[in-house]
Amino acid sequence: MVTESCAFGRIGNKPIIFINKIFLNHAMKQTIFYIGLIVLCLASCNNSQPEQNKKETMANSIHFESGHSDVNGIKMYYEIHGQGQPLVLIHGGGSTITTSFGKILPMLAEDYKVIAVELQAHGHTSDRNSPESFEQDADDVVTLLKNLKIEKASFFGFSNGGNTAMQIANRHPEIVQKLILASTFYKREGFPPGFFEGFPHATLGVMPQPLKDAYLKINPDTIGLLTMFTKDKERMQYFTDWKDEVLSSIKAPTLIINGDRDVILSEHSVAMSKLIKGSRLMILPATHGSYIGTAESSSADNETILMTVGIIKKFLNEK
Repeated sequence: MVTESCAFGRIGNKPIIFINKIFLNHAMKQTIFYIGLIVLCLASCNNSQPEQNKKETMANSIHFESGHSDVNGIKMYYEIHGQGQPLVLIHGGGSTITTSFGKILPMLAEDYKVIAVELQAHGHTSDRNSPESFEQDADDVVTLLKNLKIEKASFFGFSNGGNTAMQIANRHPEIVQKLILASTFYKREGFPPGFFEGFPHATLGVMPQPLKDAYLKINPDTIGLLTMFTKDKERMQYFTDWKDEVLSSIKAPTLIINGDRDVILSEHSVAMSKLIKGSRLMILPATHGSYIGTAESSSADNETILMTVGIIKKFLNEK
């Protein structure tokens, strides 16, 4: 029986947010070649026309700017939405700002200065003549923030973006206020058995069509699309486990989010929460990123998305 209750509990001395039935046996054996997934375009309806007009007026009044910045040999694209405490959004593999965060970005921008970025070879951002790495992505994001004269921020990384966020906290702890790590990992054992077997033979055809469409809409360059795909694939194919010390070095308050039917195993998220001292863990009845509105998941629903954003805001606002 599925309920809609939310409670706080503990595993040992580890505080955990429980949503519905969360620690289910993970029987998933699917092979997924991409970590970054598509986010639904923001679309809502309201039976109350005055309330809809109120929302539209609020959205139109939120500050917005975008641009490119010279960052370690690439032209890095960024967007700034809203005002308040800085919150940096870092997308998943193969994705863009919109495909990872299009559903929730407007909600977050109501309360925070949201700085959304696109990483090397993704979306509007140029490439460099070197492989992708989470460490390089971390340095790129920090350099961008310095260019924007932002001395400290919170970071929300989804999927591969979570790996980048962890490396920011590990390599540049002085800039990190808080961390939100969504559907991410630090060791290969964090995935179901068989996950990595298909990578050597993966072709562009396995990339979700919405991600391909989003890239080509921004940058109508099929060679660039193939380059991004290949670099993303190779980064995952040859990923080497991180030492536990990478996570235990993180001192910033951290919220870890995962779905009970995520591509990341729930027990791996629990292990991560034990390594990051004082972190909070929330496991939702969801698939990979559906709790923030990923389009390929039929389980995505507005109630879960709104609840997730509410908990994220509560976490960010805690002193």
